Amino acid sequence: MVRTAAQASGLPLPAGGIVYALRNVAEQDWVRLTQSQFEPIHIGKNIWVVPSWHDAPDPSALVLELDPGLAFGTGSHPTTRLCMEWLEENAPRDLSVLDYGCGSGILALVAKKLGADCVLGVDIDPQALESARFNSERNRCQIDYYLPQEFSRAMPTQSFDIVVANILSGPLKLMAPMLCARIAPGGALVLSGVLARQADDVAAAYAPFIRLTVWAEREGWVALSGRLNTPNP
Repeated sequence: MVRTAAQASGLPLPAGGIVYALRNVAEQDWVRLTQSQFEPIHIGKNIWVVPSWHDAPDPSALVLELDPGLAFGTGSHPTTRLCMEWLEENAPRDLSVLDYGCGSGILALVAKKLGADCVLGVDIDPQALESARFNSERNRCQIDYYLPQEFSRAMPTQSFDIVVANILSGPLKLMAPMLCARIAPGGALVLSGVLARQADDVAAAYAPFIRLTVWAEREGWVALSGRLNTPNP
């Protein structure tokens, strides 16, 4: 039967005896099936990440309407959740926030919805920036996004009250001088994308500029945070 099916379909029969098997697959609504795999995500005390095909479980909460896409950042990964929880606990109301390595823009969106004044996102991936801009428009948030070189040209010296970077330990260590130069005096730095076993190495890379400690850990990942000392008058 398999040989007959292969011959009928025009597929070649290898000399080694391997044949192709054909079977009927029941017709399904693949869009609905895919959507069913993504449910609203509750993060921290009062944050919900809700796909566009779902209603918010708690409309009075801080709700982000965000669909899964190619850019990193849907709220499902422990590092994203850790950064979101830090922002919620350290409400950035009326502060400036830089989300470096913004991906989908989820952390920038949280900061803006928590009351931050000026929020910027930077990413090396143009496709991620396209996704972030779409998500900001959908969530009615005014956030500017840049490629790194665009950001450097447009704002060569601007500093921020909060700098958050959820990337990976290797790039984070290399970017230590640049990221710390973007922190305003007395401002905070939040890093994730770091495994617990990598925390000491990452903190050491930042030690010449800022003292970082583990703020929280989840599923083997950590968020590091610290504040830049205000210079003595």
